[in-house]
Amino acid sequence: MASSSDKNPSAETAPDVALRLIVAGCRADLAKYRAIVAKSRRPIGIHQTRVALRRLRAAFSLFRGAVDGPQVRALSAEAKWLAGECAPARDLHVFLTETVSDVPPLVRRVSNRLAAAHLERARAALAGARFAAFDRQLSAFAAKSPAAATAAPALRLDDFGRGVLETRHRKVVRRAHKLEQLDSERLHRLRIAIKKLRYAATYLGPAFASPAAKAYIEATVRLQGALGALNDRAAAAQVVADLALAARPSEDVTLPLKVLAKQAASGSKRRRRRLERAWKDFRKVERFWQA
Repeated sequence: MASSSDKNPSAETAPDVALRLIVAGCRADLAKYRAIVAKSRRPIGIHQTRVALRRLRAAFSLFRGAVDGPQVRALSAEAKWLAGECAPARDLHVFLTETVSDVPPLVRRVSNRLAAAHLERARAALAGARFAAFDRQLSAFAAKSPAAATAAPALRLDDFGRGVLETRHRKVVRRAHKLEQLDSERLHRLRIAIKKLRYAATYLGPAFASPAAKAYIEATVRLQGALGALNDRAAAAQVVADLALAARPSEDVTLPLKVLAKQAASGSKRRRRRLERAWKDFRKVERFWQA
């Protein structure tokens, strides 16, 4: 979802201007939710911090064909590092609240200690000198003046977006070939492709002012959600391993963790059916950039 702090570009907006508007919005969101992480254990802080970082990386990737260079690549790399520092806290929370149920008290105690450690790791990353330098660079990038005009006509956002959206749409279709036969690795690649398409449609949709854009974006959101449910199930194995390592010698969590691991692995057919329905819906929606 695009941030409310982003200003919507128009068809005539140059891609580099659109990118700087998006970066400014992401930076504002990052500051807002970073403050929550620093003061509170509420999951929304970590979750939305990761969303802001993911949106930044998606924007840098999307506009790479029009705006590239060492600064853009460095900012994207730093956003990836920060997201990685916040990921364990988010993954543990999803596991405990969405992937499994009826967590035994012993595992709950271990998970509380592990969650506190993950939170401190995220707080340290978001409060350190490396983050401060990243934030200054983001601010400078967002405030930078648009590229100097040349004799050639400026590239319009709708012209730029048309090719990018078509390329990413076709990649998703290729990745989803024989969907019912895809293994976890190929499903992961499809999830990455649909995530990139979703952000591209969200960021570029306003340039087309098409009523079909909303339905298309909603279809990508549902498809990404279905793929995300399968990915969270796959990621549960790492969370279980982390919980086992965090247990003290006096805390025998072997059996309860086996029960939770089995629970996390269940429901594969239901998740697959959800994915197939989302895929059928996606294939029916109009490609708004072709209207």
